[in-house]
Amino acid sequence: MAAGWIELVTGSLEQKRQYRQCKARIKQLPANYRAVAEALERYLMYAGGIVKGDVAVRMHGDLVDLFEESAANGTPIRDIVGDDPVEFVETFVANYSDGQWINEERDRLIEAIDRAAAGEISDGGAD
Repeated sequence: MAAGWIELVTGSLEQKRQYRQCKARIKQLPANYRAVAEALERYLMYAGGIVKGDVAVRMHGDLVDLFEESAANGTPIRDIVGDDPVEFVETFVANYSDGQWINEERDRLIEAIDRAAAGEISDGGAD
């Protein structure tokens, strides 16, 4: 019972555990891959806009997988992120748009415009 209440307030404990595992895996990367993965992770936390815990955990797991595989294969950093790291990370996070907070606001905007265009909005009796 208490665990359910705590998770209601703080979010999934399992997702927190998975996130901590991702952080630990990043620390195991070679220094140059680790530095890039940490920089990307920081950017994603600030600019990614992901609010759904399951999506955030999946995204971080995929990022770690990418860097672990790249490190194992000896893939150069620039071959991973290209010449424009911001473009890379923005494209990367776009694959997880189902977890972004802005989607709800986009839906609200579309619904409001559709309702107004269909004439479903009244003055509410104001003269």
